[in-house]
Amino acid sequence: MQAVILAAGQGTRTYPLTLTRPKPLLAVANKTLLEHNLEQLQGIVDEVIVIVGYKKEMIMERFGNYFGRLKIRYVEQKEQLGTGHAIMLAKDFIKDRFIVMMGDDLYSAKDIKNCVKHDLCVLAQKVDNPERFGVFVLKEDFVEKIIEKPKKFVSDLANTGMYVLDRKIFDIDVKKTERGEFEITDIITELAKIEKISCEKVRDYWFAIGYPWHLLDANKFFVDRLRKSVRKGRIERNVHIHGKIILGKGSVILSGTYIEGNVIIGENCKIGPNSYLRGGTSIGNGCRIGQAVEVKNIILMNGSKIPHLSYIGDSVIGENVNLGAGTITGNLRHDNANVKSMVKGKLIDSERRKFGTIIGDDVHTGVDTQIYPGRKIWPGKMTVPGEVIRKDIK
Repeated sequence: MQAVILAAGQGTRTYPLTLTRPKPLLAVANKTLLEHNLEQLQGIVDEVIVIVGYKKEMIMERFGNYFGRLKIRYVEQKEQLGTGHAIMLAKDFIKDRFIVMMGDDLYSAKDIKNCVKHDLCVLAQKVDNPERFGVFVLKEDFVEKIIEKPKKFVSDLANTGMYVLDRKIFDIDVKKTERGEFEITDIITELAKIEKISCEKVRDYWFAIGYPWHLLDANKFFVDRLRKSVRKGRIERNVHIHGKIILGKGSVILSGTYIEGNVIIGENCKIGPNSYLRGGTSIGNGCRIGQAVEVKNIILMNGSKIPHLSYIGDSVIGENVNLGAGTITGNLRHDNANVKSMVKGKLIDSERRKFGTIIGDDVHTGVDTQIYPGRKIWPGKMTVPGEVIRKDIK
């Protein structure tokens, strides 16, 4: 069996993180989104066709032609003409039944296996706010149609973007949407008129990474799921660990450090002395957490450093970032309301009561930098000592 992963988009809603990488290379729990999904496909398919576009070389260099037992083939989508157009680009390589997955969502092998039991199938998630999603309308347990963001209630079964299809879809003609794109949802609606398409509901997990703060939800889920500790690095005396940890090769946790909850630490990292690491945190390779630093529910990407006397909470920090001494993220509004953040010129409700900052690659902050909740710093930018970040820095 084959799978097609759609990984060509630019991911503008996840700026500044996707200014320097394609969205499928964003990481949760120290694994990229694409790596996670490739792992879930092991033993289910033997070939994956990855539709690439934006910064395609980064994906191709990272994964090459094989991932474990999976053969990987790359097809370029030169024009961003929608998900339906992307699928059609794989036509010449598809043999029979195949799986379709979104490259910026996270799926579970358990749910994938449930779907492939059917000849044709979609994966749905029951949600409380269906007006924010495309939803499946069913008739006698089979898909009748897909309605995008319905203003009135028609279904609470959100479309996860994972499907089991076959070559019949290549015979279906659909029109461009008002945005000038061809959508796979329109293809499936047309297919449902002539074929029975089953609908499986998510039984394990599904994460759609629409905005950068969604990485924090997924990261905490997988870090909290750690079943055992793996300690390949060195832990000095007087280190207190209350939870499960992954400690990579070449990493060291120095004396006086206190770890509360589950934490993932990559390779060749230095933690402490006297650091406080709280649960839901993942730290990439080659990172530094220094003297009297507190971190909580963060993603710290490869090569980044929080040397001393800082607090970083509920935040995503890009690669090769250096935070000056005393850098503080505010992650809670005084009125306890949800934190909002600017995305493409609009103020978006993160639906998070606690949300710190999103910092792009290669940022340096001056000592005593203070960052308001929900603010972002673009790649390569710097702050001066004592600066208060009230607006995004671009």
